[in-house]
Amino acid sequence: MSNKPILVTRSSMPPYDEFINEIMPIWDSHWLTNGGEFHQTLEKKLTEFLQVNNISLFTNGHMALELAFQALNLSGEIITTPFTFVSTTHAIVRSGMTPVFCDINCMDYTIDVSKIERLITEETVAIAPVHVYGNVCDVEEIEKIATKYNLKVIYDAAHAFGVQYKGKGIGNFGDLSMFSFHATKVFNTIEGGAITYSNSEIGKKLNRLKNFGIKDEETVDIIGANAKMNEFQAVMGICNLRHFDEEIAKRKVVVEKYREILSVIKGIKTLGQFKDVKSNYAYFPVIIEPEIFGESRDDIYNRLKLHNIFARKYFYPITNTLDCYKEKYSANNTPIALDISKKVLTLPLYADLPLDDVERICKIILN
Repeated sequence: MSNKPILVTRSSMPPYDEFINEIMPIWDSHWLTNGGEFHQTLEKKLTEFLQVNNISLFTNGHMALELAFQALNLSGEIITTPFTFVSTTHAIVRSGMTPVFCDINCMDYTIDVSKIERLITEETVAIAPVHVYGNVCDVEEIEKIATKYNLKVIYDAAHAFGVQYKGKGIGNFGDLSMFSFHATKVFNTIEGGAITYSNSEIGKKLNRLKNFGIKDEETVDIIGANAKMNEFQAVMGICNLRHFDEEIAKRKVVVEKYREILSVIKGIKTLGQFKDVKSNYAYFPVIIEPEIFGESRDDIYNRLKLHNIFARKYFYPITNTLDCYKEKYSANNTPIALDISKKVLTLPLYADLPLDDVERICKIILN
């Protein structure tokens, strides 16, 4: 039995020689960034892989999301969820808008569509739902609401790379979808991100916003940022994309082993496969009901840690309880999100996690 730590995730990487062979042309061209050959290649491959009309690559997912809001020229309130990584809320605020928090549902932890309409005001301009753990939001009901009230929809799809709903790539829903290619995600470009979109005019705006707002050599007529993906990131993406299906197949085996052992245990709730969704097996969250299981989420977290196994309380704390937001918001307005945040634990999950380790993790939990 290895004493090496087991982390909640581990970055997928291509074979060393494959990556080195791919980056060799960069030494000939000396073209490191600004939409080089590999950047263009990755955009083309991702457009095909994700089955979307258009994609724009960024240095990271957070900047992609910030600039997505800015590209739509939004100003006002955006309805979103606090059950997400803080980047979602920060992107809204840093783009000059006001987040309005909607609770989540207790089935898949995505935004509760039955509670969106009551939050809409004259100031509401958009909805920013989050596909959580690879679970898909109720995209059809969200589209109905957005159409009814003339709202934009910007999906935070950081967890949903490669996910399909009813045979359709998840990046096709809403006005824009943001994907994160951070090292911990199922597909990574070391750091990186992307926006998928259908309106080509939005694409032109995005590409200028990520390059300082430059229109041409002598014209800068909008205020932009520097959020371009470099060539080394793009090469990592090209290599990892080749192995993506293989990686997901391995992750599926790990998830099925967890489900086999834990789904029959009273007081531990696991998520199953949802109808019409092709999963990417991004995370394995469990909900611990202490009054039934006999121990709390924190008890299990700490016991695993004693065995050098590092699970994650993901998402905890929820956004509207963080120091930078708690004076303006009350988590009591999102009681399900608050409750789930205190009970959720994401267990280690990555393609090469040995099944023996999965069994050991489960044994430690159950003991």
